[in-house]
Amino acid sequence: MTRPLPCTATAQPPHFSPREFRDALGMFATGVTIVTACDADGAPIGMTANSFNSVSLAPPLVLWSLAHKASSLPVFSRVRHYAINVLTVEQRALAERFATRGIDRWAGVAHHPGLHGAPVLDGAAAVFECCNRSQYVEGDHTIFVGEVERCSHQAGSSPLLYHGGMFFTEHALGRLSAAAANPMGK
Repeated sequence: MTRPLPCTATAQPPHFSPREFRDALGMFATGVTIVTACDADGAPIGMTANSFNSVSLAPPLVLWSLAHKASSLPVFSRVRHYAINVLTVEQRALAERFATRGIDRWAGVAHHPGLHGAPVLDGAAAVFECCNRSQYVEGDHTIFVGEVERCSHQAGSSPLLYHGGMFFTEHALGRLSAAAANPMGK
């Protein structure tokens, strides 16, 4: 298989503001996750993230990214394992709570330790328990690639969605044909 050579050209400077870029990115609807781990002292940490995506089926890999200004970056950079909890519509309050600074995010939150101790949130639509396989610094974020060691899901649960700075619920439009359901050969 021939691979294209990396781009060596310099990109043009942007002709848009950071706000315009954020607004344009907001037009891509995403699911909402809470990424969890335990710090060096065993205390649970977690943060809301919508920068989650599949990478590979074999081996099973997923990715998410974290801003360099995030206070949890040093912990997530060092942990060996973390869990990505995909939220349901019923967990909107958790998404807001884990996006809020300066509060006890874990007070009263139902969870249990996962395969390697990372907190798994009760009631999540899906959970991916990952080994912290690799990290890539790009721009003002670090991209984390996790090798999934265990996953689970609740069939029929409605995912919490995020679009244009707001939360949404799922609105099923019906099943896709086999070709439409697999447009990228995944």
